[in-house]
Amino acid sequence: MSAENCIFCKIISGTEPAQVCYQDDEFLAFRDIKPVAKIHFLVIPKQHFVSVNSLNADNISLVERMKECGKNIINELGGDITDIRLGFHCPPFNSIKHLHLHCISPTKDMSFLHNLMFRPNSWWFSTVDQTLENLKSKI
Repeated sequence: MSAENCIFCKIISGTEPAQVCYQDDEFLAFRDIKPVAKIHFLVIPKQHFVSVNSLNADNISLVERMKECGKNIINELGGDITDIRLGFHCPPFNSIKHLHLHCISPTKDMSFLHNLMFRPNSWWFSTVDQTLENLKSKI
């Protein structure tokens, strides 16, 4: 999918609506339309990346900044920073072809199904820390 047809790029440009909870020059964060916990939002880079699989070692600092952004927003929203899940769905299990970090809190309230969908370090979901480990191994 090209950036001009990407729903997340349209949200960034303001041509599609979203419940924005944070924005700066590099990132936009907005509420997930199908939340799995009290706090569930996505942090997306304003630069279009197709997926976590399109990243390389040059993107380590980008992912680290996305992680910090997500943790800061959870904290600002009053979430339990000790009970969070931060991660990316892996192709072909990502429905939107624009890199997006799921930020979820508290995980203790997630259903069995949602725990499966966001299962850490599974074939379909990579935590932000596992993603960073993988990217660092490519140096």
